[in-house]
Amino acid sequence: MGAAVLFLVAYAWPIIDPTLPAALAIACSAVVWAAWALFAGDYLVRLGRAPDRRDFVRRHLLDLLVIALPLLRPLRLLRLVTLLCVVNRRASSSLRGQVVAYTAGGAALLSFVAALAVLDAEREVPEAGITTFGEALWWSVVTMTTVGYGDYHPVTTMGRVVAAGLMVGGIALLGAVTATLASWMLDRVAEVAEDDKDERADELAALRDQVARLAEALEGRQHPPPGPSA
Repeated sequence: MGAAVLFLVAYAWPIIDPTLPAALAIACSAVVWAAWALFAGDYLVRLGRAPDRRDFVRRHLLDLLVIALPLLRPLRLLRLVTLLCVVNRRASSSLRGQVVAYTAGGAALLSFVAALAVLDAEREVPEAGITTFGEALWWSVVTMTTVGYGDYHPVTTMGRVVAAGLMVGGIALLGAVTATLASWMLDRVAEVAEDDKDERADELAALRDQVARLAEALEGRQHPPPGPSA
C-alpha cells in the first residue's frame, strides 16, 4: 500500500506540474519504476507460494496486467489497482459497516487517477480540450457520475480508452454501493421484523397469563369454598 501511494505521488507530480525541474522529474520516474518492481516482486512471491500456480495466474489476471503494462504511460496507473486490492483484503468483511468511507475513498481515488491518465494522454495534442489538471478532474467527475455535460471530452485513442475504463469503473462502484445499501436495508428490515415478532410473542404470553388469572378468579367466585358447618 505504501508503494502504491508513493507511486501515485511520483506519477502525479510531473503531470500536474509540467515545469518540474529535471532532477525532480528523474527522481519521480525512479520512484515509479521502483514501485513497479515492488509490485512485480509481490506478484512473483505470491505466485511462488501458491499451491496451484496455473490457477493463481487464472484468478489474478488483473495483477498480471498491472505488471505487464509498464510501457503504456496512462495504463501504468493500473498498478494502483494493487492498492485497491490490498485495501479490499481488509475491507471486504467490514465494507457494509463502513460503506460511506469506502465509497468516498473509492470515488475520490478513481476520479483522481482518471484525471491524471486523461491529462497525460491529451495535454500534448493541439486539438485537445483537456489541457489542465482542473479540467481533467472536472471531466472525470462528470463522466464518473454519468452526468455528461460534454464541455470536455478526450480526442485521443488513449484518452478514450481511459474514459471507457472510468465509465465502467464508475458504474461498478455505484452498483457495489447500491447493492451494499440494499443488503443493509434488508437486514435492518429483517431485524425489525424479528424484534416485532418477539415483542408480539411477549405481549401474547402476558395476555394469556392475564386471561388465565381472570378465569381462575371467576371460577373461584362461582364455586366459593365451603364455610364451617353450623
